[in-house]
Amino acid sequence: MGTTWRLLIDAGPADGAWNMALDRAIQLARQADEVPPTLRLYRWARPTVTLGHFQSVVDIDADICALQGIDIVRRFTGGRGVLHDDELTYSVVARTTDGIPRGTVASYRLLCSALAETYRVLGVDAQLTARPRGERSSAACYLHATHADLSFGLAKLSGSAQVWLGDTVLQHGSLTRTRDISVEAGVFRLNEQGTAELSARTATLADALGEPPGFDAIVESIHKGFERTLGVGCEKGDITTGERSRAEALLAEVSIQRTEHVSAGLGSRLG
Repeated sequence: MGTTWRLLIDAGPADGAWNMALDRAIQLARQADEVPPTLRLYRWARPTVTLGHFQSVVDIDADICALQGIDIVRRFTGGRGVLHDDELTYSVVARTTDGIPRGTVASYRLLCSALAETYRVLGVDAQLTARPRGERSSAACYLHATHADLSFGLAKLSGSAQVWLGDTVLQHGSLTRTRDISVEAGVFRLNEQGTAELSARTATLADALGEPPGFDAIVESIHKGFERTLGVGCEKGDITTGERSRAEALLAEVSIQRTEHVSAGLGSRLG
């Protein structure tokens, strides 16, 4: 591609609604040709469930979320619910003129190839999921694998979601360091069998490597993975005043439930 991309590395964990609103604001700015193609890396100030754009909040247990101090927000992208906690999240915003192929299958293939290279830099043999598998009816994203996901063996390692605006794509997803299966199962109302399947069908960086890599190592690996795969240079930058204003205006569209109490043990890995 030979293009210079903007690399945004958030200074610290942020509110879930802000994370989703800013991703969309960047997409709006790129569609208006106000900013360059952007790779953003960010974390979460507290455990947060993101619901797909068309997903109902009744798919999750909001009472458990309130009890456990888990926020609920809505993504502009599609897909199913994801519980974000001990992870680094990436987002890519670029146009077809930046070398992104039009259409979900082709664009997923390219961008997820960059993610696979990211995992290889970390020492994980991640592969693009060859064909859909898992529980289609579950509200939990990680119980179903698609061509937008990466697998470690037969376990789902990483999931991504997309939304297009004109010729501009927003894709974001999680690089999960560790996960609490019991909390995730409660949020998505999984029975004993579903909980066992979630444990068996998913993998984290800690599972693949024996212990989770530090956030700085993950950031550096994403940087290298995307540069190598896309043939671009990533230079650190900042969000613009316009993007910040757009994100603030979008907060009401993504906010569903914010909780202040965080139970012992959950969220302690953040910070």
